Amino acid sequence: MMPATNTPKAGTSETGTSETGTSETGMSQTGTSATGTSATGMSQTGMSASGTSTPDMSRLLAEAAKRLAEGRLVAFPTETVYGLGADAENPQAIARMYAAKGRPADHPVIVHVAPEADLSYWTGELSHEAQALVQAFWPGPLTLIVPRAPHVSAAVSGGQDSVGLRCPSHPIAQALLREFARLKPHGQGGVAAPSANKFGQVSPTHAEHVRAEFPELDDTELMILEGGPSQVGIESTIIDVSRVSQGVGPVLLRPGHISSAQLAEVLGVEPLRPDAAAPRVSGSLKAHYAPRTPLAVLPLDELLALAAQPGAGRSAAVTFGPKPDTAPSGVDWLQCPSDPARYAHDLYALLRRLDGQGYARILMEQPPRSAAWQAVNDRLGRAAAAFVKDAG
Repeated sequence: MMPATNTPKAGTSETGTSETGTSETGMSQTGTSATGTSATGMSQTGMSASGTSTPDMSRLLAEAAKRLAEGRLVAFPTETVYGLGADAENPQAIARMYAAKGRPADHPVIVHVAPEADLSYWTGELSHEAQALVQAFWPGPLTLIVPRAPHVSAAVSGGQDSVGLRCPSHPIAQALLREFARLKPHGQGGVAAPSANKFGQVSPTHAEHVRAEFPELDDTELMILEGGPSQVGIESTIIDVSRVSQGVGPVLLRPGHISSAQLAEVLGVEPLRPDAAAPRVSGSLKAHYAPRTPLAVLPLDELLALAAQPGAGRSAAVTFGPKPDTAPSGVDWLQCPSDPARYAHDLYALLRRLDGQGYARILMEQPPRSAAWQAVNDRLGRAAAAFVKDAG
């Protein structure tokens, strides 16, 4: 294990990179809206402008941390999506979380840590590259894949010798992680938390999405912390820095809100593409992030042709422009944002809304194939792949 003095604390960055500057109201053209208040009647975050907890939220956070320490599950907001949390050092709790999601045991999860966390507790090796990324982007929507310390359970990494670490920027997530760490004898609490949805389905960006995903779990089995809509709306960027000492440079394993160009600016080199020996990570399966309604992503001309085919049932078409004059009947047209950050922010809430409206299919116009749209295209491609016969 690396000495603590050689390893930065998790929360050394003040960049606030997770802030998108986008509206909290959902996709404006679709009528999707944020909740505005939580189930307890508090503001969206239950926190003051300074980031301090209200009395009610302090009580809820203490209860949530206690439940985690007891091996129970707690869903909580982050700036990316809502997570389904379990004590990262309790194999039984992790097994309970995997079972609730229906997640394969070899599919790793991400360990979330507080800003003050000593990273040397979780990894035996934090490279210069990893430290630079922590300094630049934490707290925020970036997950680092690093060598797993021997005492950290392999259950969180799908049996691999690496582990994914992230320090979220959402104030409720940070407050929960701090409260949980205080309950640990060593003061180093980590919460393993994949997205709070059934495996392979659309990630939740509102607390009500989480409750809808797990109707079989009562309030004693799953506590849900309300934190308003997720600001980013898609999962974190994942970069592998676990093999730097072996001569393998940083590898971008999952695109996200933090772009490859931003990573390259800090690292001095472009992140590599995934190779055959790269660690398995969350969200890397070919088919993932999928609604239950069949979904296709098509160039506009192909979308129009498919929408015009008779006998397909009622469809929803999501395009960048207004409804065409030649639009066929039996298709509901929705206009999506042309800004990639706003599109990402709204995407999962839109898919969940359309999923519940009885459509036979959802047709999405292909976004631009540019670097700015890399993360969105990744999520849409995997969602559509779930409905391709050879998706695997």
